[in-house]
Amino acid sequence: MASDNRQVGGRDAIAVADRVVAASAAADVAIDLAARDLIELSHSIHAEPELGFEEVKSAAKVTELLAQRGFEVQAGVADLPTAFTATFGSGDLVIGICAEYDALPEIGHACGHNIIAASTVGAALALADVAQQCGLTVKVFGTPAEEDGGGKVLMLERGAFDGVAAAMMVHAGPVDIAGATSLALADLAVTFAGREAHASFAPQFGRNAADAVTVAQVGIGLLRQHLVPGQQVHGIVTDGGTAPNVVPDRAEMRFNLRAATNDSLADLQGRIADCFAAGALATGCTHEVRTATPTYTALTPDPRLVQAYREVVIELGRTPLAPELEGSQPLGSTDMGNVTNVIPGIHPIIGIDSEGSVPHQRAFAAACAKPSSDRAVIDGATALARTAIRVSCDPGERDRLLAGVVRRTAVGAGGR
Repeated sequence: MASDNRQVGGRDAIAVADRVVAASAAADVAIDLAARDLIELSHSIHAEPELGFEEVKSAAKVTELLAQRGFEVQAGVADLPTAFTATFGSGDLVIGICAEYDALPEIGHACGHNIIAASTVGAALALADVAQQCGLTVKVFGTPAEEDGGGKVLMLERGAFDGVAAAMMVHAGPVDIAGATSLALADLAVTFAGREAHASFAPQFGRNAADAVTVAQVGIGLLRQHLVPGQQVHGIVTDGGTAPNVVPDRAEMRFNLRAATNDSLADLQGRIADCFAAGALATGCTHEVRTATPTYTALTPDPRLVQAYREVVIELGRTPLAPELEGSQPLGSTDMGNVTNVIPGIHPIIGIDSEGSVPHQRAFAAACAKPSSDRAVIDGATALARTAIRVSCDPGERDRLLAGVVRRTAVGAGGR
């Protein structure tokens, strides 16, 4: 009897493998047929960069291509004008693929969001071709303002991701990383209020808000030597006064605080808050701290999805970082972290030839429209599609992901 069971199990495994091979081949063909459109989409978004929550043209370019291929598009999702969903299929396993398309001030697409958007569309078109045979509903999420605004956080809190079994996307970078991680992020704005005065005739009547900024910055600078590994603090002065001969009665800073874990971020926020308070106390000013944009949690990539993705990109001829090295390469921060804290997901890095540059540099923006980035669009789309096919055709993985949806629904996940 044991021998018979092994034979049945072996036949089942072969059947699953055959389904994966057949569906992957069909997905590859779909991406090949769409390749020119995908690369044109990447270049078009790159050529017209738009800031967060202002990505009107970019969102339209993405949805137009999806609508042409039969996706049902819903614009203005979660009360965000440049957010959308695009859905195809009716399977019980809903795979979400996230598109980003916002750019950075002055330096444009220096984080490769044009590559993200195009690879997402490519993966979606490929999965649409196999949705029926794989029992899938393919759902593209157009997520605005990743760089500054937390579009995914708002969409998650407002229920846009409800019912999604797994969420994925790829992000461009100098190297391939399958199990990419990120830092938790708090984005704070600090306003100091003092008293204006003539800086020469009667400075004694003033309370200098810009001096409060200086004291706070000195405190933060001295604190840096005592930060725990993974904690980071960096910021700018956004308002330092209006004229050199007037003691400024208002000044403002904006700071990003980052940490390897959410608990570490909370600890860091307490220590930095003391530095802000010290600036106000030392100068006789008052101060107010507010959260400028939603807090980003650290990425928690799903290990099984990561493994599937790793196997796929190796098949494509790429060499991702070894798993033991992935933790040494944090991404910065992303609102995809909030999604992966609720839904099984991945946010791997697809490597491009960045010629020694790194994200958020002008040279990286230039690299994001060159041939290696075009290859990243196609490889990224292929890798996401094949990963989704593998988990949808694996009975154990499928059951695990569907059970997660049931569990989250029962406890009211999604933040509503």
